[in-house]
Amino acid sequence: MAIITADRDRFPNTPWQLVETRHEPGDAGTLETLFSLGNGHLGIRGAHWAAADSDLPGSFINGLHEIWDIKHAENAFGFARTGQRILYIPDANNFTVIIDGETLSLAESEVLDYRRSVDFATGTYECRITWQCRSGASVTTTERRALGFASRGSLGISLQVAADRDVALDVTSSVINRQDQPVEDHSVHDPRRAGRHAGRVLLPLRLDGGDGSLRLAWEAAESKQRVGIAVDHWTSAGYQPFDTQVDQDDSSVRYVLAVSADEPFTLEKSVSYAAGRAIQDAAIDAAEVAEAGLRSVQDIFAESAAHFRDYWATSDIVVDGGSPELQQAIRWNLFQLAQATARAGVAGIPAKGVTGSGYEGHYFWDQEVYLLPYMTYTNPEGARQVLEFRHGMLPEAKIRAKELSVDGALFPWRTINGLEASAYYAAGTAQFHIAAAIAFATNRYLWATGDTAFRDGMGAELLIETARMWISLGFFGKDGLFHIHGVTGPDEYTAVVNDNLYTNVMARFNLRAAAALEHAGVSQEERQLWEAAANLMQLPFDDRMQVHSQDNDFMTLEAWDWTTPRSKYPLLLHFHPLVIYRHQVLKQADTVLAMFLQWQDFTAEEKQRAFDFYDPITTGDSTLSACVQGIMAAEVGYSKEALDHFTNAVFIDLDDTHGNTIDGVHIASTGGVWSSLVCGFAGLRDQGPVPYFDPRLPAEWNGLTFHLKIRGRLLLVQLDSGSLTLTVQEGETLEVDVRGQLLAVGAEPVRVALEPVSEPEPTVFPSGLPTASIPVVRGHS
Repeated sequence: MAIITADRDRFPNTPWQLVETRHEPGDAGTLETLFSLGNGHLGIRGAHWAAADSDLPGSFINGLHEIWDIKHAENAFGFARTGQRILYIPDANNFTVIIDGETLSLAESEVLDYRRSVDFATGTYECRITWQCRSGASVTTTERRALGFASRGSLGISLQVAADRDVALDVTSSVINRQDQPVEDHSVHDPRRAGRHAGRVLLPLRLDGGDGSLRLAWEAAESKQRVGIAVDHWTSAGYQPFDTQVDQDDSSVRYVLAVSADEPFTLEKSVSYAAGRAIQDAAIDAAEVAEAGLRSVQDIFAESAAHFRDYWATSDIVVDGGSPELQQAIRWNLFQLAQATARAGVAGIPAKGVTGSGYEGHYFWDQEVYLLPYMTYTNPEGARQVLEFRHGMLPEAKIRAKELSVDGALFPWRTINGLEASAYYAAGTAQFHIAAAIAFATNRYLWATGDTAFRDGMGAELLIETARMWISLGFFGKDGLFHIHGVTGPDEYTAVVNDNLYTNVMARFNLRAAAALEHAGVSQEERQLWEAAANLMQLPFDDRMQVHSQDNDFMTLEAWDWTTPRSKYPLLLHFHPLVIYRHQVLKQADTVLAMFLQWQDFTAEEKQRAFDFYDPITTGDSTLSACVQGIMAAEVGYSKEALDHFTNAVFIDLDDTHGNTIDGVHIASTGGVWSSLVCGFAGLRDQGPVPYFDPRLPAEWNGLTFHLKIRGRLLLVQLDSGSLTLTVQEGETLEVDVRGQLLAVGAEPVRVALEPVSEPEPTVFPSGLPTASIPVVRGHS
């Protein structure tokens, strides 16, 4: 059921904010995700400060996790052994406010006015509530939050209490260890959701507090990772704490005072977290490291505002003529991209960023295929750091390759610490295509930046070791072609197949990219072998349908029963995997994605026929699908379908269309929104001789404007219904290809007239398999 678009009175359209004007029970957990804050390293969910008003509150640090031994019901060689799960770190966003003996909460108290927002322009969360207290007083509480960016472990919170008459105020500020709190188990029957640990996870190392300050540290029981937190409080008029309590699960600072009508009370809470390799040494006090990072609340708010001012100057994407609601949704998605990636450092980007525990906080291929395009063209330094993080996993990836009897490096399907954490190999380990995703992102980064140092070092290693994996995984068959068997492609509704088209196409790219390197570690014989495998790669094609087949056997599968009610979707929650695997049904775009990423390898007719065949049988059960389907629809010339898929993608979380936004933002989908605009409607294609544009602006829009950071330049792209205008705002002249016209773009705008793109006639395929028309004879019971 739609959330944001269903009630525009409650969630009004504001171009630079997400605003809620009325509290309603029932969707608190989803809204905690939508109102979350993050900086790529530290994240805090958008929960209300009162315990009674939160559903799944929490804070997270990227990569901070616990491990455990995976217990397989039926074991086999090479199965994943080490489970990993992101930790709920001790959470500082907790207050208890008591007015004249009444504990304020949205669940129990009378609310006169309510407004909360997250401001995209400043990164600030604000919630202002006016309460009608039972004592007769009218009291307004205003809470504001922001995260540091220069100081990425910092969180600033301010709480102001204002009354229309003298009141007695009792306010407690708490730090709660949520990891070891009992909560509803959201993992039952849904593999997308995170489980919880049975035993205690965070073991206290230091518990100190006094005079309104807290210095706390814990160590994870099994991973031995540590987290320290330092908290200082400041109050208006210099009020001293009534009490300071310290405990491993609930530490608090309490103030008891009288508040007059003419002097509101303000409590500022400065929080600093410390985690990571720097504090794993037993001699280092994590709380002391955190204490050194403390900043004033005002400084933290200023850091956040400064970061987003710079971010939006080159990362905003403006749609002219589209609906205001769509522009707001686009900015929310871009805001989430910034929050998931800005200060991640040399780390991965979890599937939910730092907004929730969904998918256990693991890193997937999502980051290379869906997030690194955005990062490469808006934050190239950040893109390099993610690739450095992958390179840091090479030792584990080489060990994993040996376990699966292949050469080179085999990266884990899902991981935090570099070890495979996917317990279901068919939809996990079998997705070898993650190797090509890493190689593809590496090649794109090198192409877009010209970073020769990375190319000659880490980049070359990533390309070479993945190529070695492919050449040993595949084989030259009796037909003389190179085959790759026993793999799962992006579409997890078709598992462990032979010659998955996407996998083979991307492996071919990987082999060619590695062969093109001039590197001392590659022999001429190895280079020739890679080139031969690439040139002879088997690409399944169905002669009857005249369309590329998703794999060797896909066209022989039974058609899915499309009368299946919508309540049975996503299929993975309602049907055994073997039922799904037997049918011609897709979780997400697979062949279509291959044709987008390797755009130069397929003709326009091949792309159209593939889209026409696969789009109707794609359920969209994956949030990674709509954006890709929209991009290819735009390229083919299906303007309506392109805009429909894009609109679906841009509202996936805002409307909770997949029913699991409570577990965190679908960060890869937000990256897909960026690609939909830049690669779909503006038609950018890269990794060719020069940047290439073939725009497909929807008829409903008047224009589209954005920037790209490419090869040391800042390129301004302005698209309208009849032309494309390009300007290099920083850097030297850049060669650009617009629909085959080669241009030298410099500081003066270059305008290219664009002819309208006609919509082609859709392909009409034979109606089903040859046996589809045979009547079904059912026996009588």
